[in-house]
Amino acid sequence: LADTFLFSGLIGCSWAMVFAAGGFKVKLYDIAQQQLTSALENIRQQMKEMEKSGVLKGALSAEQQLALISVCTDLKAAVEGATFIQECTPENLELKKKIFGQLDLIAGDSVILSSSTSCLLPSKLFTGLKHVKQCIVSHPVNPPYFVPLVEIVPHPETDPSTTERTYALMKKIGQSPVKLNTEIEGFVLNRLQYAIISEAWRLVDEGVISPTDLDLVMSDGLGMRYAFIGPLETMHLNAEGVSNYCERYAEGMKLVLNTFGPVPEFSGATVEKVNQALSEKIPVVPKFLDARRKWRDECLTGLAKLKTQMKSD
Repeated sequence: LADTFLFSGLIGCSWAMVFAAGGFKVKLYDIAQQQLTSALENIRQQMKEMEKSGVLKGALSAEQQLALISVCTDLKAAVEGATFIQECTPENLELKKKIFGQLDLIAGDSVILSSSTSCLLPSKLFTGLKHVKQCIVSHPVNPPYFVPLVEIVPHPETDPSTTERTYALMKKIGQSPVKLNTEIEGFVLNRLQYAIISEAWRLVDEGVISPTDLDLVMSDGLGMRYAFIGPLETMHLNAEGVSNYCERYAEGMKLVLNTFGPVPEFSGATVEKVNQALSEKIPVVPKFLDARRKWRDECLTGLAKLKTQMKSD
Protein backbone atom coordinates (compact mmCIF):
# COMPACT_ATOMS: atom_id res chain seq x y z
CA LEU A 1 0.00 0.00 0.00
CA ALA A 2 1.41 3.37 -0.96
CA ASP A 3 0.62 6.87 0.17
CA THR A 4 1.67 10.10 -1.42
CA PHE A 5 2.35 13.37 0.35
CA LEU A 6 2.25 16.43 -1.80
CA PHE A 7 4.92 18.90 -0.79
CA SER A 8 7.70 18.26 1.63
CA GLY A 9 7.30 21.03 4.20
CA LEU A 10 7.10 20.40 7.93
CA ILE A 11 3.59 18.90 7.87
CA GLY A 12 4.36 16.75 4.80
CA CYS A 13 7.48 15.35 6.47
CA SER A 14 5.69 14.73 9.75
CA TRP A 15 2.85 12.89 7.95
CA ALA A 16 5.40 10.85 5.99
CA MET A 17 7.05 9.77 9.26
CA VAL A 18 3.70 8.81 10.79
CA PHE A 19 2.80 6.63 7.81
CA ALA A 20 6.26 5.05 7.56
CA ALA A 21 6.02 4.22 11.29
CA GLY A 22 2.76 2.44 10.45
CA GLY A 23 4.60 0.33 7.85
CA PHE A 24 3.24 2.09 4.76
CA LYS A 25 5.21 2.91 1.63
CA VAL A 26 5.39 6.67 1.23
CA LYS A 27 6.17 8.88 -1.75
CA LEU A 28 6.97 12.53 -1.03
CA TYR A 29 6.22 14.80 -3.97
CA ASP A 30 7.50 18.34 -4.50
CA ILE A 31 8.28 20.44 -7.56
CA ALA A 32 11.79 21.19 -6.27
CA GLN A 33 14.32 18.35 -5.99
CA GLN A 34 16.35 20.40 -3.48
CA GLN A 35 13.33 20.56 -1.15
CA LEU A 36 12.97 16.80 -1.32
CA THR A 37 16.64 16.13 -0.65
CA SER A 38 16.63 18.30 2.48
CA ALA A 39 13.26 16.85 3.56
CA LEU A 40 14.71 13.33 3.45
CA GLU A 41 17.77 14.49 5.35
CA ASN A 42 15.58 16.06 8.06
CA ILE A 43 13.46 12.93 8.35
CA ARG A 44 16.57 10.74 8.63
CA GLN A 45 18.03 12.98 11.34
CA GLN A 46 14.80 13.07 13.37
CA MET A 47 14.22 9.32 13.11
CA LYS A 48 17.78 8.51 14.15
CA GLU A 49 17.53 10.89 17.14
CA MET A 50 14.19 9.40 18.20
CA GLU A 51 15.50 5.87 17.84
CA LYS A 52 18.45 6.79 20.08
CA SER A 53 16.19 8.21 22.77
CA GLY A 54 13.74 5.30 22.48
CA VAL A 55 10.73 7.30 21.28
CA LEU A 56 10.58 6.18 17.64
CA LYS A 57 7.04 5.17 16.73
CA GLY A 58 6.11 1.83 15.21
CA ALA A 59 7.59 -1.66 15.22
CA LEU A 60 10.20 -1.03 12.50
CA SER A 61 13.73 0.34 12.95
CA ALA A 62 14.62 3.84 11.70
CA GLU A 63 16.45 2.32 8.71
CA GLN A 64 13.44 0.13 7.82
CA GLN A 65 11.13 3.13 8.06
CA LEU A 66 13.45 5.30 5.97
CA ALA A 67 13.53 2.58 3.31
CA LEU A 68 9.75 2.99 2.92
CA ILE A 69 10.06 6.67 1.97
CA SER A 70 10.90 7.70 -1.58
CA VAL A 71 10.76 11.09 -3.31
CA CYS A 72 9.54 12.26 -6.66
CA THR A 73 9.18 15.49 -8.69
CA ASP A 74 6.70 14.09 -11.23
CA LEU A 75 3.08 14.32 -10.08
CA LYS A 76 1.88 11.47 -12.31
CA ALA A 77 4.56 9.13 -11.00
CA ALA A 78 3.88 10.25 -7.43
CA VAL A 79 0.19 9.40 -7.69
CA GLU A 80 0.66 6.08 -9.46
CA GLY A 81 -0.28 3.15 -7.22
CA ALA A 82 -1.26 5.40 -4.30
CA THR A 83 -4.26 4.46 -2.16
CA PHE A 84 -4.23 7.69 -0.17
CA ILE A 85 -2.94 11.14 -1.10
CA GLN A 86 -2.39 13.78 1.58
CA GLU A 87 -1.94 17.33 0.27
CA CYS A 88 0.28 19.52 2.49
CA THR A 89 0.66 22.80 0.59
CA PRO A 90 0.48 26.22 2.31
CA GLU A 91 -2.95 27.53 3.46
CA ASN A 92 -3.77 29.18 0.15
CA LEU A 93 -7.13 28.39 -1.44
CA GLU A 94 -6.07 29.05 -5.05
CA LEU A 95 -2.94 26.92 -4.71
CA LYS A 96 -4.83 24.04 -3.10
CA LYS A 97 -7.62 24.21 -5.71
CA LYS A 98 -5.00 24.11 -8.46
CA ILE A 99 -3.38 21.00 -6.94
CA PHE A 100 -6.72 19.21 -6.50
CA GLY A 101 -7.65 20.19 -10.06
CA GLN A 102 -4.46 18.49 -11.29
CA LEU A 103 -5.06 15.45 -9.08
CA ASP A 104 -8.64 15.22 -10.32
CA LEU A 105 -7.37 14.69 -13.87
CA ILE A 106 -4.95 11.87 -13.02
CA ALA A 107 -6.51 10.16 -9.98
CA GLY A 108 -8.16 6.74 -10.29
CA ASP A 109 -11.58 5.96 -8.85
CA SER A 110 -10.39 4.32 -5.62
CA VAL A 111 -7.68 6.66 -4.29
CA ILE A 112 -8.62 8.99 -1.42
CA LEU A 113 -7.73 12.65 -2.03
CA SER A 114 -7.17 14.26 1.36
CA SER A 115 -6.14 17.77 2.44
CA SER A 116 -4.24 18.84 5.58
CA THR A 117 -5.94 22.24 5.59
CA SER A 118 -6.64 23.69 9.02
CA CYS A 119 -9.24 26.25 8.00
CA LEU A 120 -10.43 25.90 4.39
CA LEU A 121 -13.84 24.28 4.10
CA PRO A 122 -14.19 21.13 1.96
CA SER A 123 -16.98 22.84 -0.03
CA LYS A 124 -14.50 25.59 -1.01
CA LEU A 125 -11.75 23.10 -1.87
CA PHE A 126 -13.49 20.25 -3.67
CA THR A 127 -16.74 21.52 -5.24
CA GLY A 128 -16.86 20.78 -8.95
CA LEU A 129 -14.21 18.05 -8.97
CA LYS A 130 -15.27 14.89 -10.76
CA HIS A 131 -13.71 12.81 -7.96
CA VAL A 132 -15.45 14.85 -5.22
CA LYS A 133 -16.82 11.61 -3.66
CA GLN A 134 -13.20 10.62 -2.88
CA CYS A 135 -12.22 14.00 -1.37
CA ILE A 136 -11.92 14.71 2.34
CA VAL A 137 -10.09 16.96 4.81
CA SER A 138 -7.79 15.20 7.31
CA HIS A 139 -6.62 18.05 9.52
CA PRO A 140 -3.70 17.08 11.78
CA VAL A 141 -2.52 18.93 14.87
CA ASN A 142 0.95 20.37 14.51
CA PRO A 143 3.20 18.37 14.85
CA PRO A 144 1.20 15.23 13.85
CA TYR A 145 4.04 12.91 14.82
CA PHE A 146 3.65 13.87 18.48
CA VAL A 147 -0.03 14.88 18.64
CA PRO A 148 -2.30 12.11 17.37
CA LEU A 149 -5.59 13.94 16.77
CA VAL A 150 -6.86 14.13 13.17
CA GLU A 151 -10.11 15.92 12.30
CA ILE A 152 -11.86 14.19 9.41
CA VAL A 153 -14.17 16.60 7.61
CA PRO A 154 -16.24 15.48 4.60
CA HIS A 155 -17.51 17.56 1.68
CA PRO A 156 -21.34 17.38 1.44
CA GLU A 157 -20.82 15.00 -1.52
CA THR A 158 -18.04 12.88 0.02
CA ASP A 159 -18.95 9.20 -0.14
CA PRO A 160 -19.43 7.72 3.37
CA SER A 161 -16.96 4.95 2.42
CA THR A 162 -14.25 7.63 1.89
CA THR A 163 -14.84 8.86 5.44
CA GLU A 164 -14.82 5.30 6.84
CA ARG A 165 -11.64 4.32 4.97
CA THR A 166 -9.84 7.50 6.07
CA TYR A 167 -10.93 6.94 9.66
CA ALA A 168 -9.74 3.30 9.60
CA LEU A 169 -6.41 4.27 8.01
CA MET A 170 -5.75 6.95 10.65
CA LYS A 171 -6.52 4.42 13.41
CA LYS A 172 -4.20 1.91 11.78
CA ILE A 173 -1.22 4.31 11.81
CA GLY A 174 -1.82 5.15 15.48
CA GLN A 175 -3.48 8.55 15.13
CA SER A 176 -6.72 9.49 16.96
CA PRO A 177 -9.25 10.38 14.27
CA VAL A 178 -12.50 12.20 14.99
CA LYS A 179 -15.34 12.57 12.46
CA LEU A 180 -17.19 15.82 11.89
CA ASN A 181 -20.67 15.15 10.53
CA THR A 182 -20.77 18.47 8.69
CA GLU A 183 -18.25 21.13 7.79
CA ILE A 184 -18.07 24.23 9.99
CA GLU A 185 -15.70 27.24 10.03
CA GLY A 186 -12.56 26.39 12.03
CA PHE A 187 -13.63 22.73 12.36
CA VAL A 188 -13.73 21.73 16.05
CA LEU A 189 -10.17 21.97 17.39
CA ASN A 190 -9.70 25.59 16.29
CA ARG A 191 -13.18 26.61 17.44
CA LEU A 192 -12.28 25.38 20.94
CA GLN A 193 -8.80 26.89 20.72
CA TYR A 194 -10.12 30.29 19.58
CA ALA A 195 -12.71 30.34 22.37
CA ILE A 196 -9.88 29.90 24.89
CA ILE A 197 -7.60 32.41 23.13
CA SER A 198 -10.31 35.05 23.02
CA GLU A 199 -11.17 34.80 26.73
CA ALA A 200 -7.44 34.65 27.59
CA TRP A 201 -6.93 37.82 25.55
CA ARG A 202 -9.83 39.65 27.25
CA LEU A 203 -8.53 38.73 30.73
CA VAL A 204 -5.05 40.06 29.94
CA ASP A 205 -6.48 43.10 28.13
CA GLU A 206 -8.61 43.99 31.18
CA GLY A 207 -5.60 43.66 33.47
CA VAL A 208 -7.13 40.76 35.43
CA ILE A 209 -3.99 38.62 35.10
CA SER A 210 -0.52 38.78 33.56
CA PRO A 211 0.20 36.93 30.29
CA THR A 212 2.60 34.50 31.99
CA ASP A 213 0.17 33.70 34.80
CA LEU A 214 -2.61 33.23 32.25
CA ASP A 215 -0.55 30.54 30.50
CA LEU A 216 0.12 28.90 33.86
CA VAL A 217 -3.64 28.59 34.51
CA MET A 218 -3.79 26.41 31.40
CA SER A 219 -0.51 24.47 31.64
CA ASP A 220 -0.69 23.70 35.37
CA GLY A 221 -4.48 23.79 35.70
CA LEU A 222 -6.98 23.01 32.98
CA GLY A 223 -4.38 21.51 30.65
CA MET A 224 -3.39 18.86 33.19
CA ARG A 225 -6.94 17.58 33.12
CA TYR A 226 -7.50 18.03 29.40
CA ALA A 227 -4.42 15.97 28.56
CA PHE A 228 -6.47 12.91 29.49
CA ILE A 229 -10.16 13.82 29.51
CA GLY A 230 -12.27 16.38 27.68
CA PRO A 231 -14.54 19.14 29.01
CA LEU A 232 -17.69 16.99 28.83
CA GLU A 233 -16.21 14.09 30.79
CA THR A 234 -14.83 16.66 33.25
CA MET A 235 -18.42 17.81 33.86
CA HIS A 236 -19.52 14.19 34.27
CA LEU A 237 -16.86 13.45 36.89
CA ASN A 238 -17.12 16.77 38.74
CA ALA A 239 -20.69 15.95 39.78
CA GLU A 240 -22.79 12.81 39.84
CA GLY A 241 -22.94 12.74 36.05
CA VAL A 242 -23.65 15.42 33.44
CA SER A 243 -27.36 15.86 34.33
CA ASN A 244 -26.43 16.48 37.94
CA TYR A 245 -23.66 18.91 36.89
CA CYS A 246 -26.14 20.94 34.82
CA GLU A 247 -28.65 21.00 37.70
CA ARG A 248 -25.97 22.27 40.04
CA TYR A 249 -23.94 24.61 37.90
CA ALA A 250 -26.00 25.77 34.89
CA GLU A 251 -27.05 29.06 36.51
CA GLY A 252 -23.51 29.87 37.66
CA MET A 253 -22.09 29.05 34.23
CA LYS A 254 -24.64 31.25 32.45
CA LEU A 255 -23.94 34.09 34.88
CA VAL A 256 -20.20 33.97 34.06
CA LEU A 257 -20.70 33.38 30.32
CA ASN A 258 -22.93 36.44 30.08
CA THR A 259 -20.04 38.60 31.30
CA PHE A 260 -17.76 37.57 28.40
CA GLY A 261 -16.84 40.52 26.19
CA PRO A 262 -16.95 40.88 22.41
CA VAL A 263 -14.49 39.22 20.04
CA PRO A 264 -11.12 40.97 20.56
CA GLU A 265 -9.37 42.88 17.77
CA PHE A 266 -6.01 41.21 18.56
CA SER A 267 -4.23 44.50 17.87
CA GLY A 268 -2.81 47.51 19.66
CA ALA A 269 -1.50 47.70 23.23
CA THR A 270 -2.48 44.17 24.29
CA VAL A 271 -0.45 42.63 21.45
CA GLU A 272 2.58 44.58 22.66
CA LYS A 273 1.94 43.58 26.27
CA VAL A 274 1.55 39.86 25.50
CA ASN A 275 4.42 39.89 23.01
CA GLN A 276 6.74 41.56 25.52
CA ALA A 277 5.89 39.05 28.26
CA LEU A 278 6.41 36.08 25.96
CA SER A 279 9.58 37.53 24.40
CA GLU A 280 11.15 37.92 27.84
CA LYS A 281 10.55 34.24 28.39
CA ILE A 282 11.41 33.12 24.84
CA PRO A 283 13.23 35.75 22.73
CA VAL A 284 11.93 35.96 19.14
CA VAL A 285 15.15 34.64 17.63
CA PRO A 286 15.34 31.36 15.66
CA LYS A 287 17.83 29.86 18.14
CA PHE A 288 15.53 30.36 21.15
CA LEU A 289 12.27 29.60 19.35
CA ASP A 290 13.69 26.36 17.87
CA ALA A 291 15.08 25.25 21.23
CA ARG A 292 11.71 25.85 22.89
CA ARG A 293 9.87 23.99 20.07
CA LYS A 294 12.25 21.08 20.51
CA TRP A 295 11.54 21.11 24.26
CA ARG A 296 7.79 21.23 23.55
CA ASP A 297 8.09 18.22 21.23
CA GLU A 298 10.08 16.32 23.87
CA CYS A 299 7.33 17.10 26.41
CA LEU A 300 4.68 15.91 23.95
CA THR A 301 6.65 12.73 23.30
CA GLY A 302 6.90 12.04 27.03
CA LEU A 303 3.21 12.76 27.50
CA ALA A 304 2.26 10.51 24.57
CA LYS A 305 4.31 7.69 26.13
CA LEU A 306 2.67 8.27 29.50
CA LYS A 307 -0.81 8.27 27.96
CA THR A 308 -0.14 4.99 26.13
CA GLN A 309 1.16 3.49 29.35
CA MET A 310 -1.86 4.72 31.38
CA LYS A 311 -4.26 3.30 28.79
CA SER A 312 -2.59 -0.12 28.79
CA ASP A 313 -2.58 -0.21 32.62
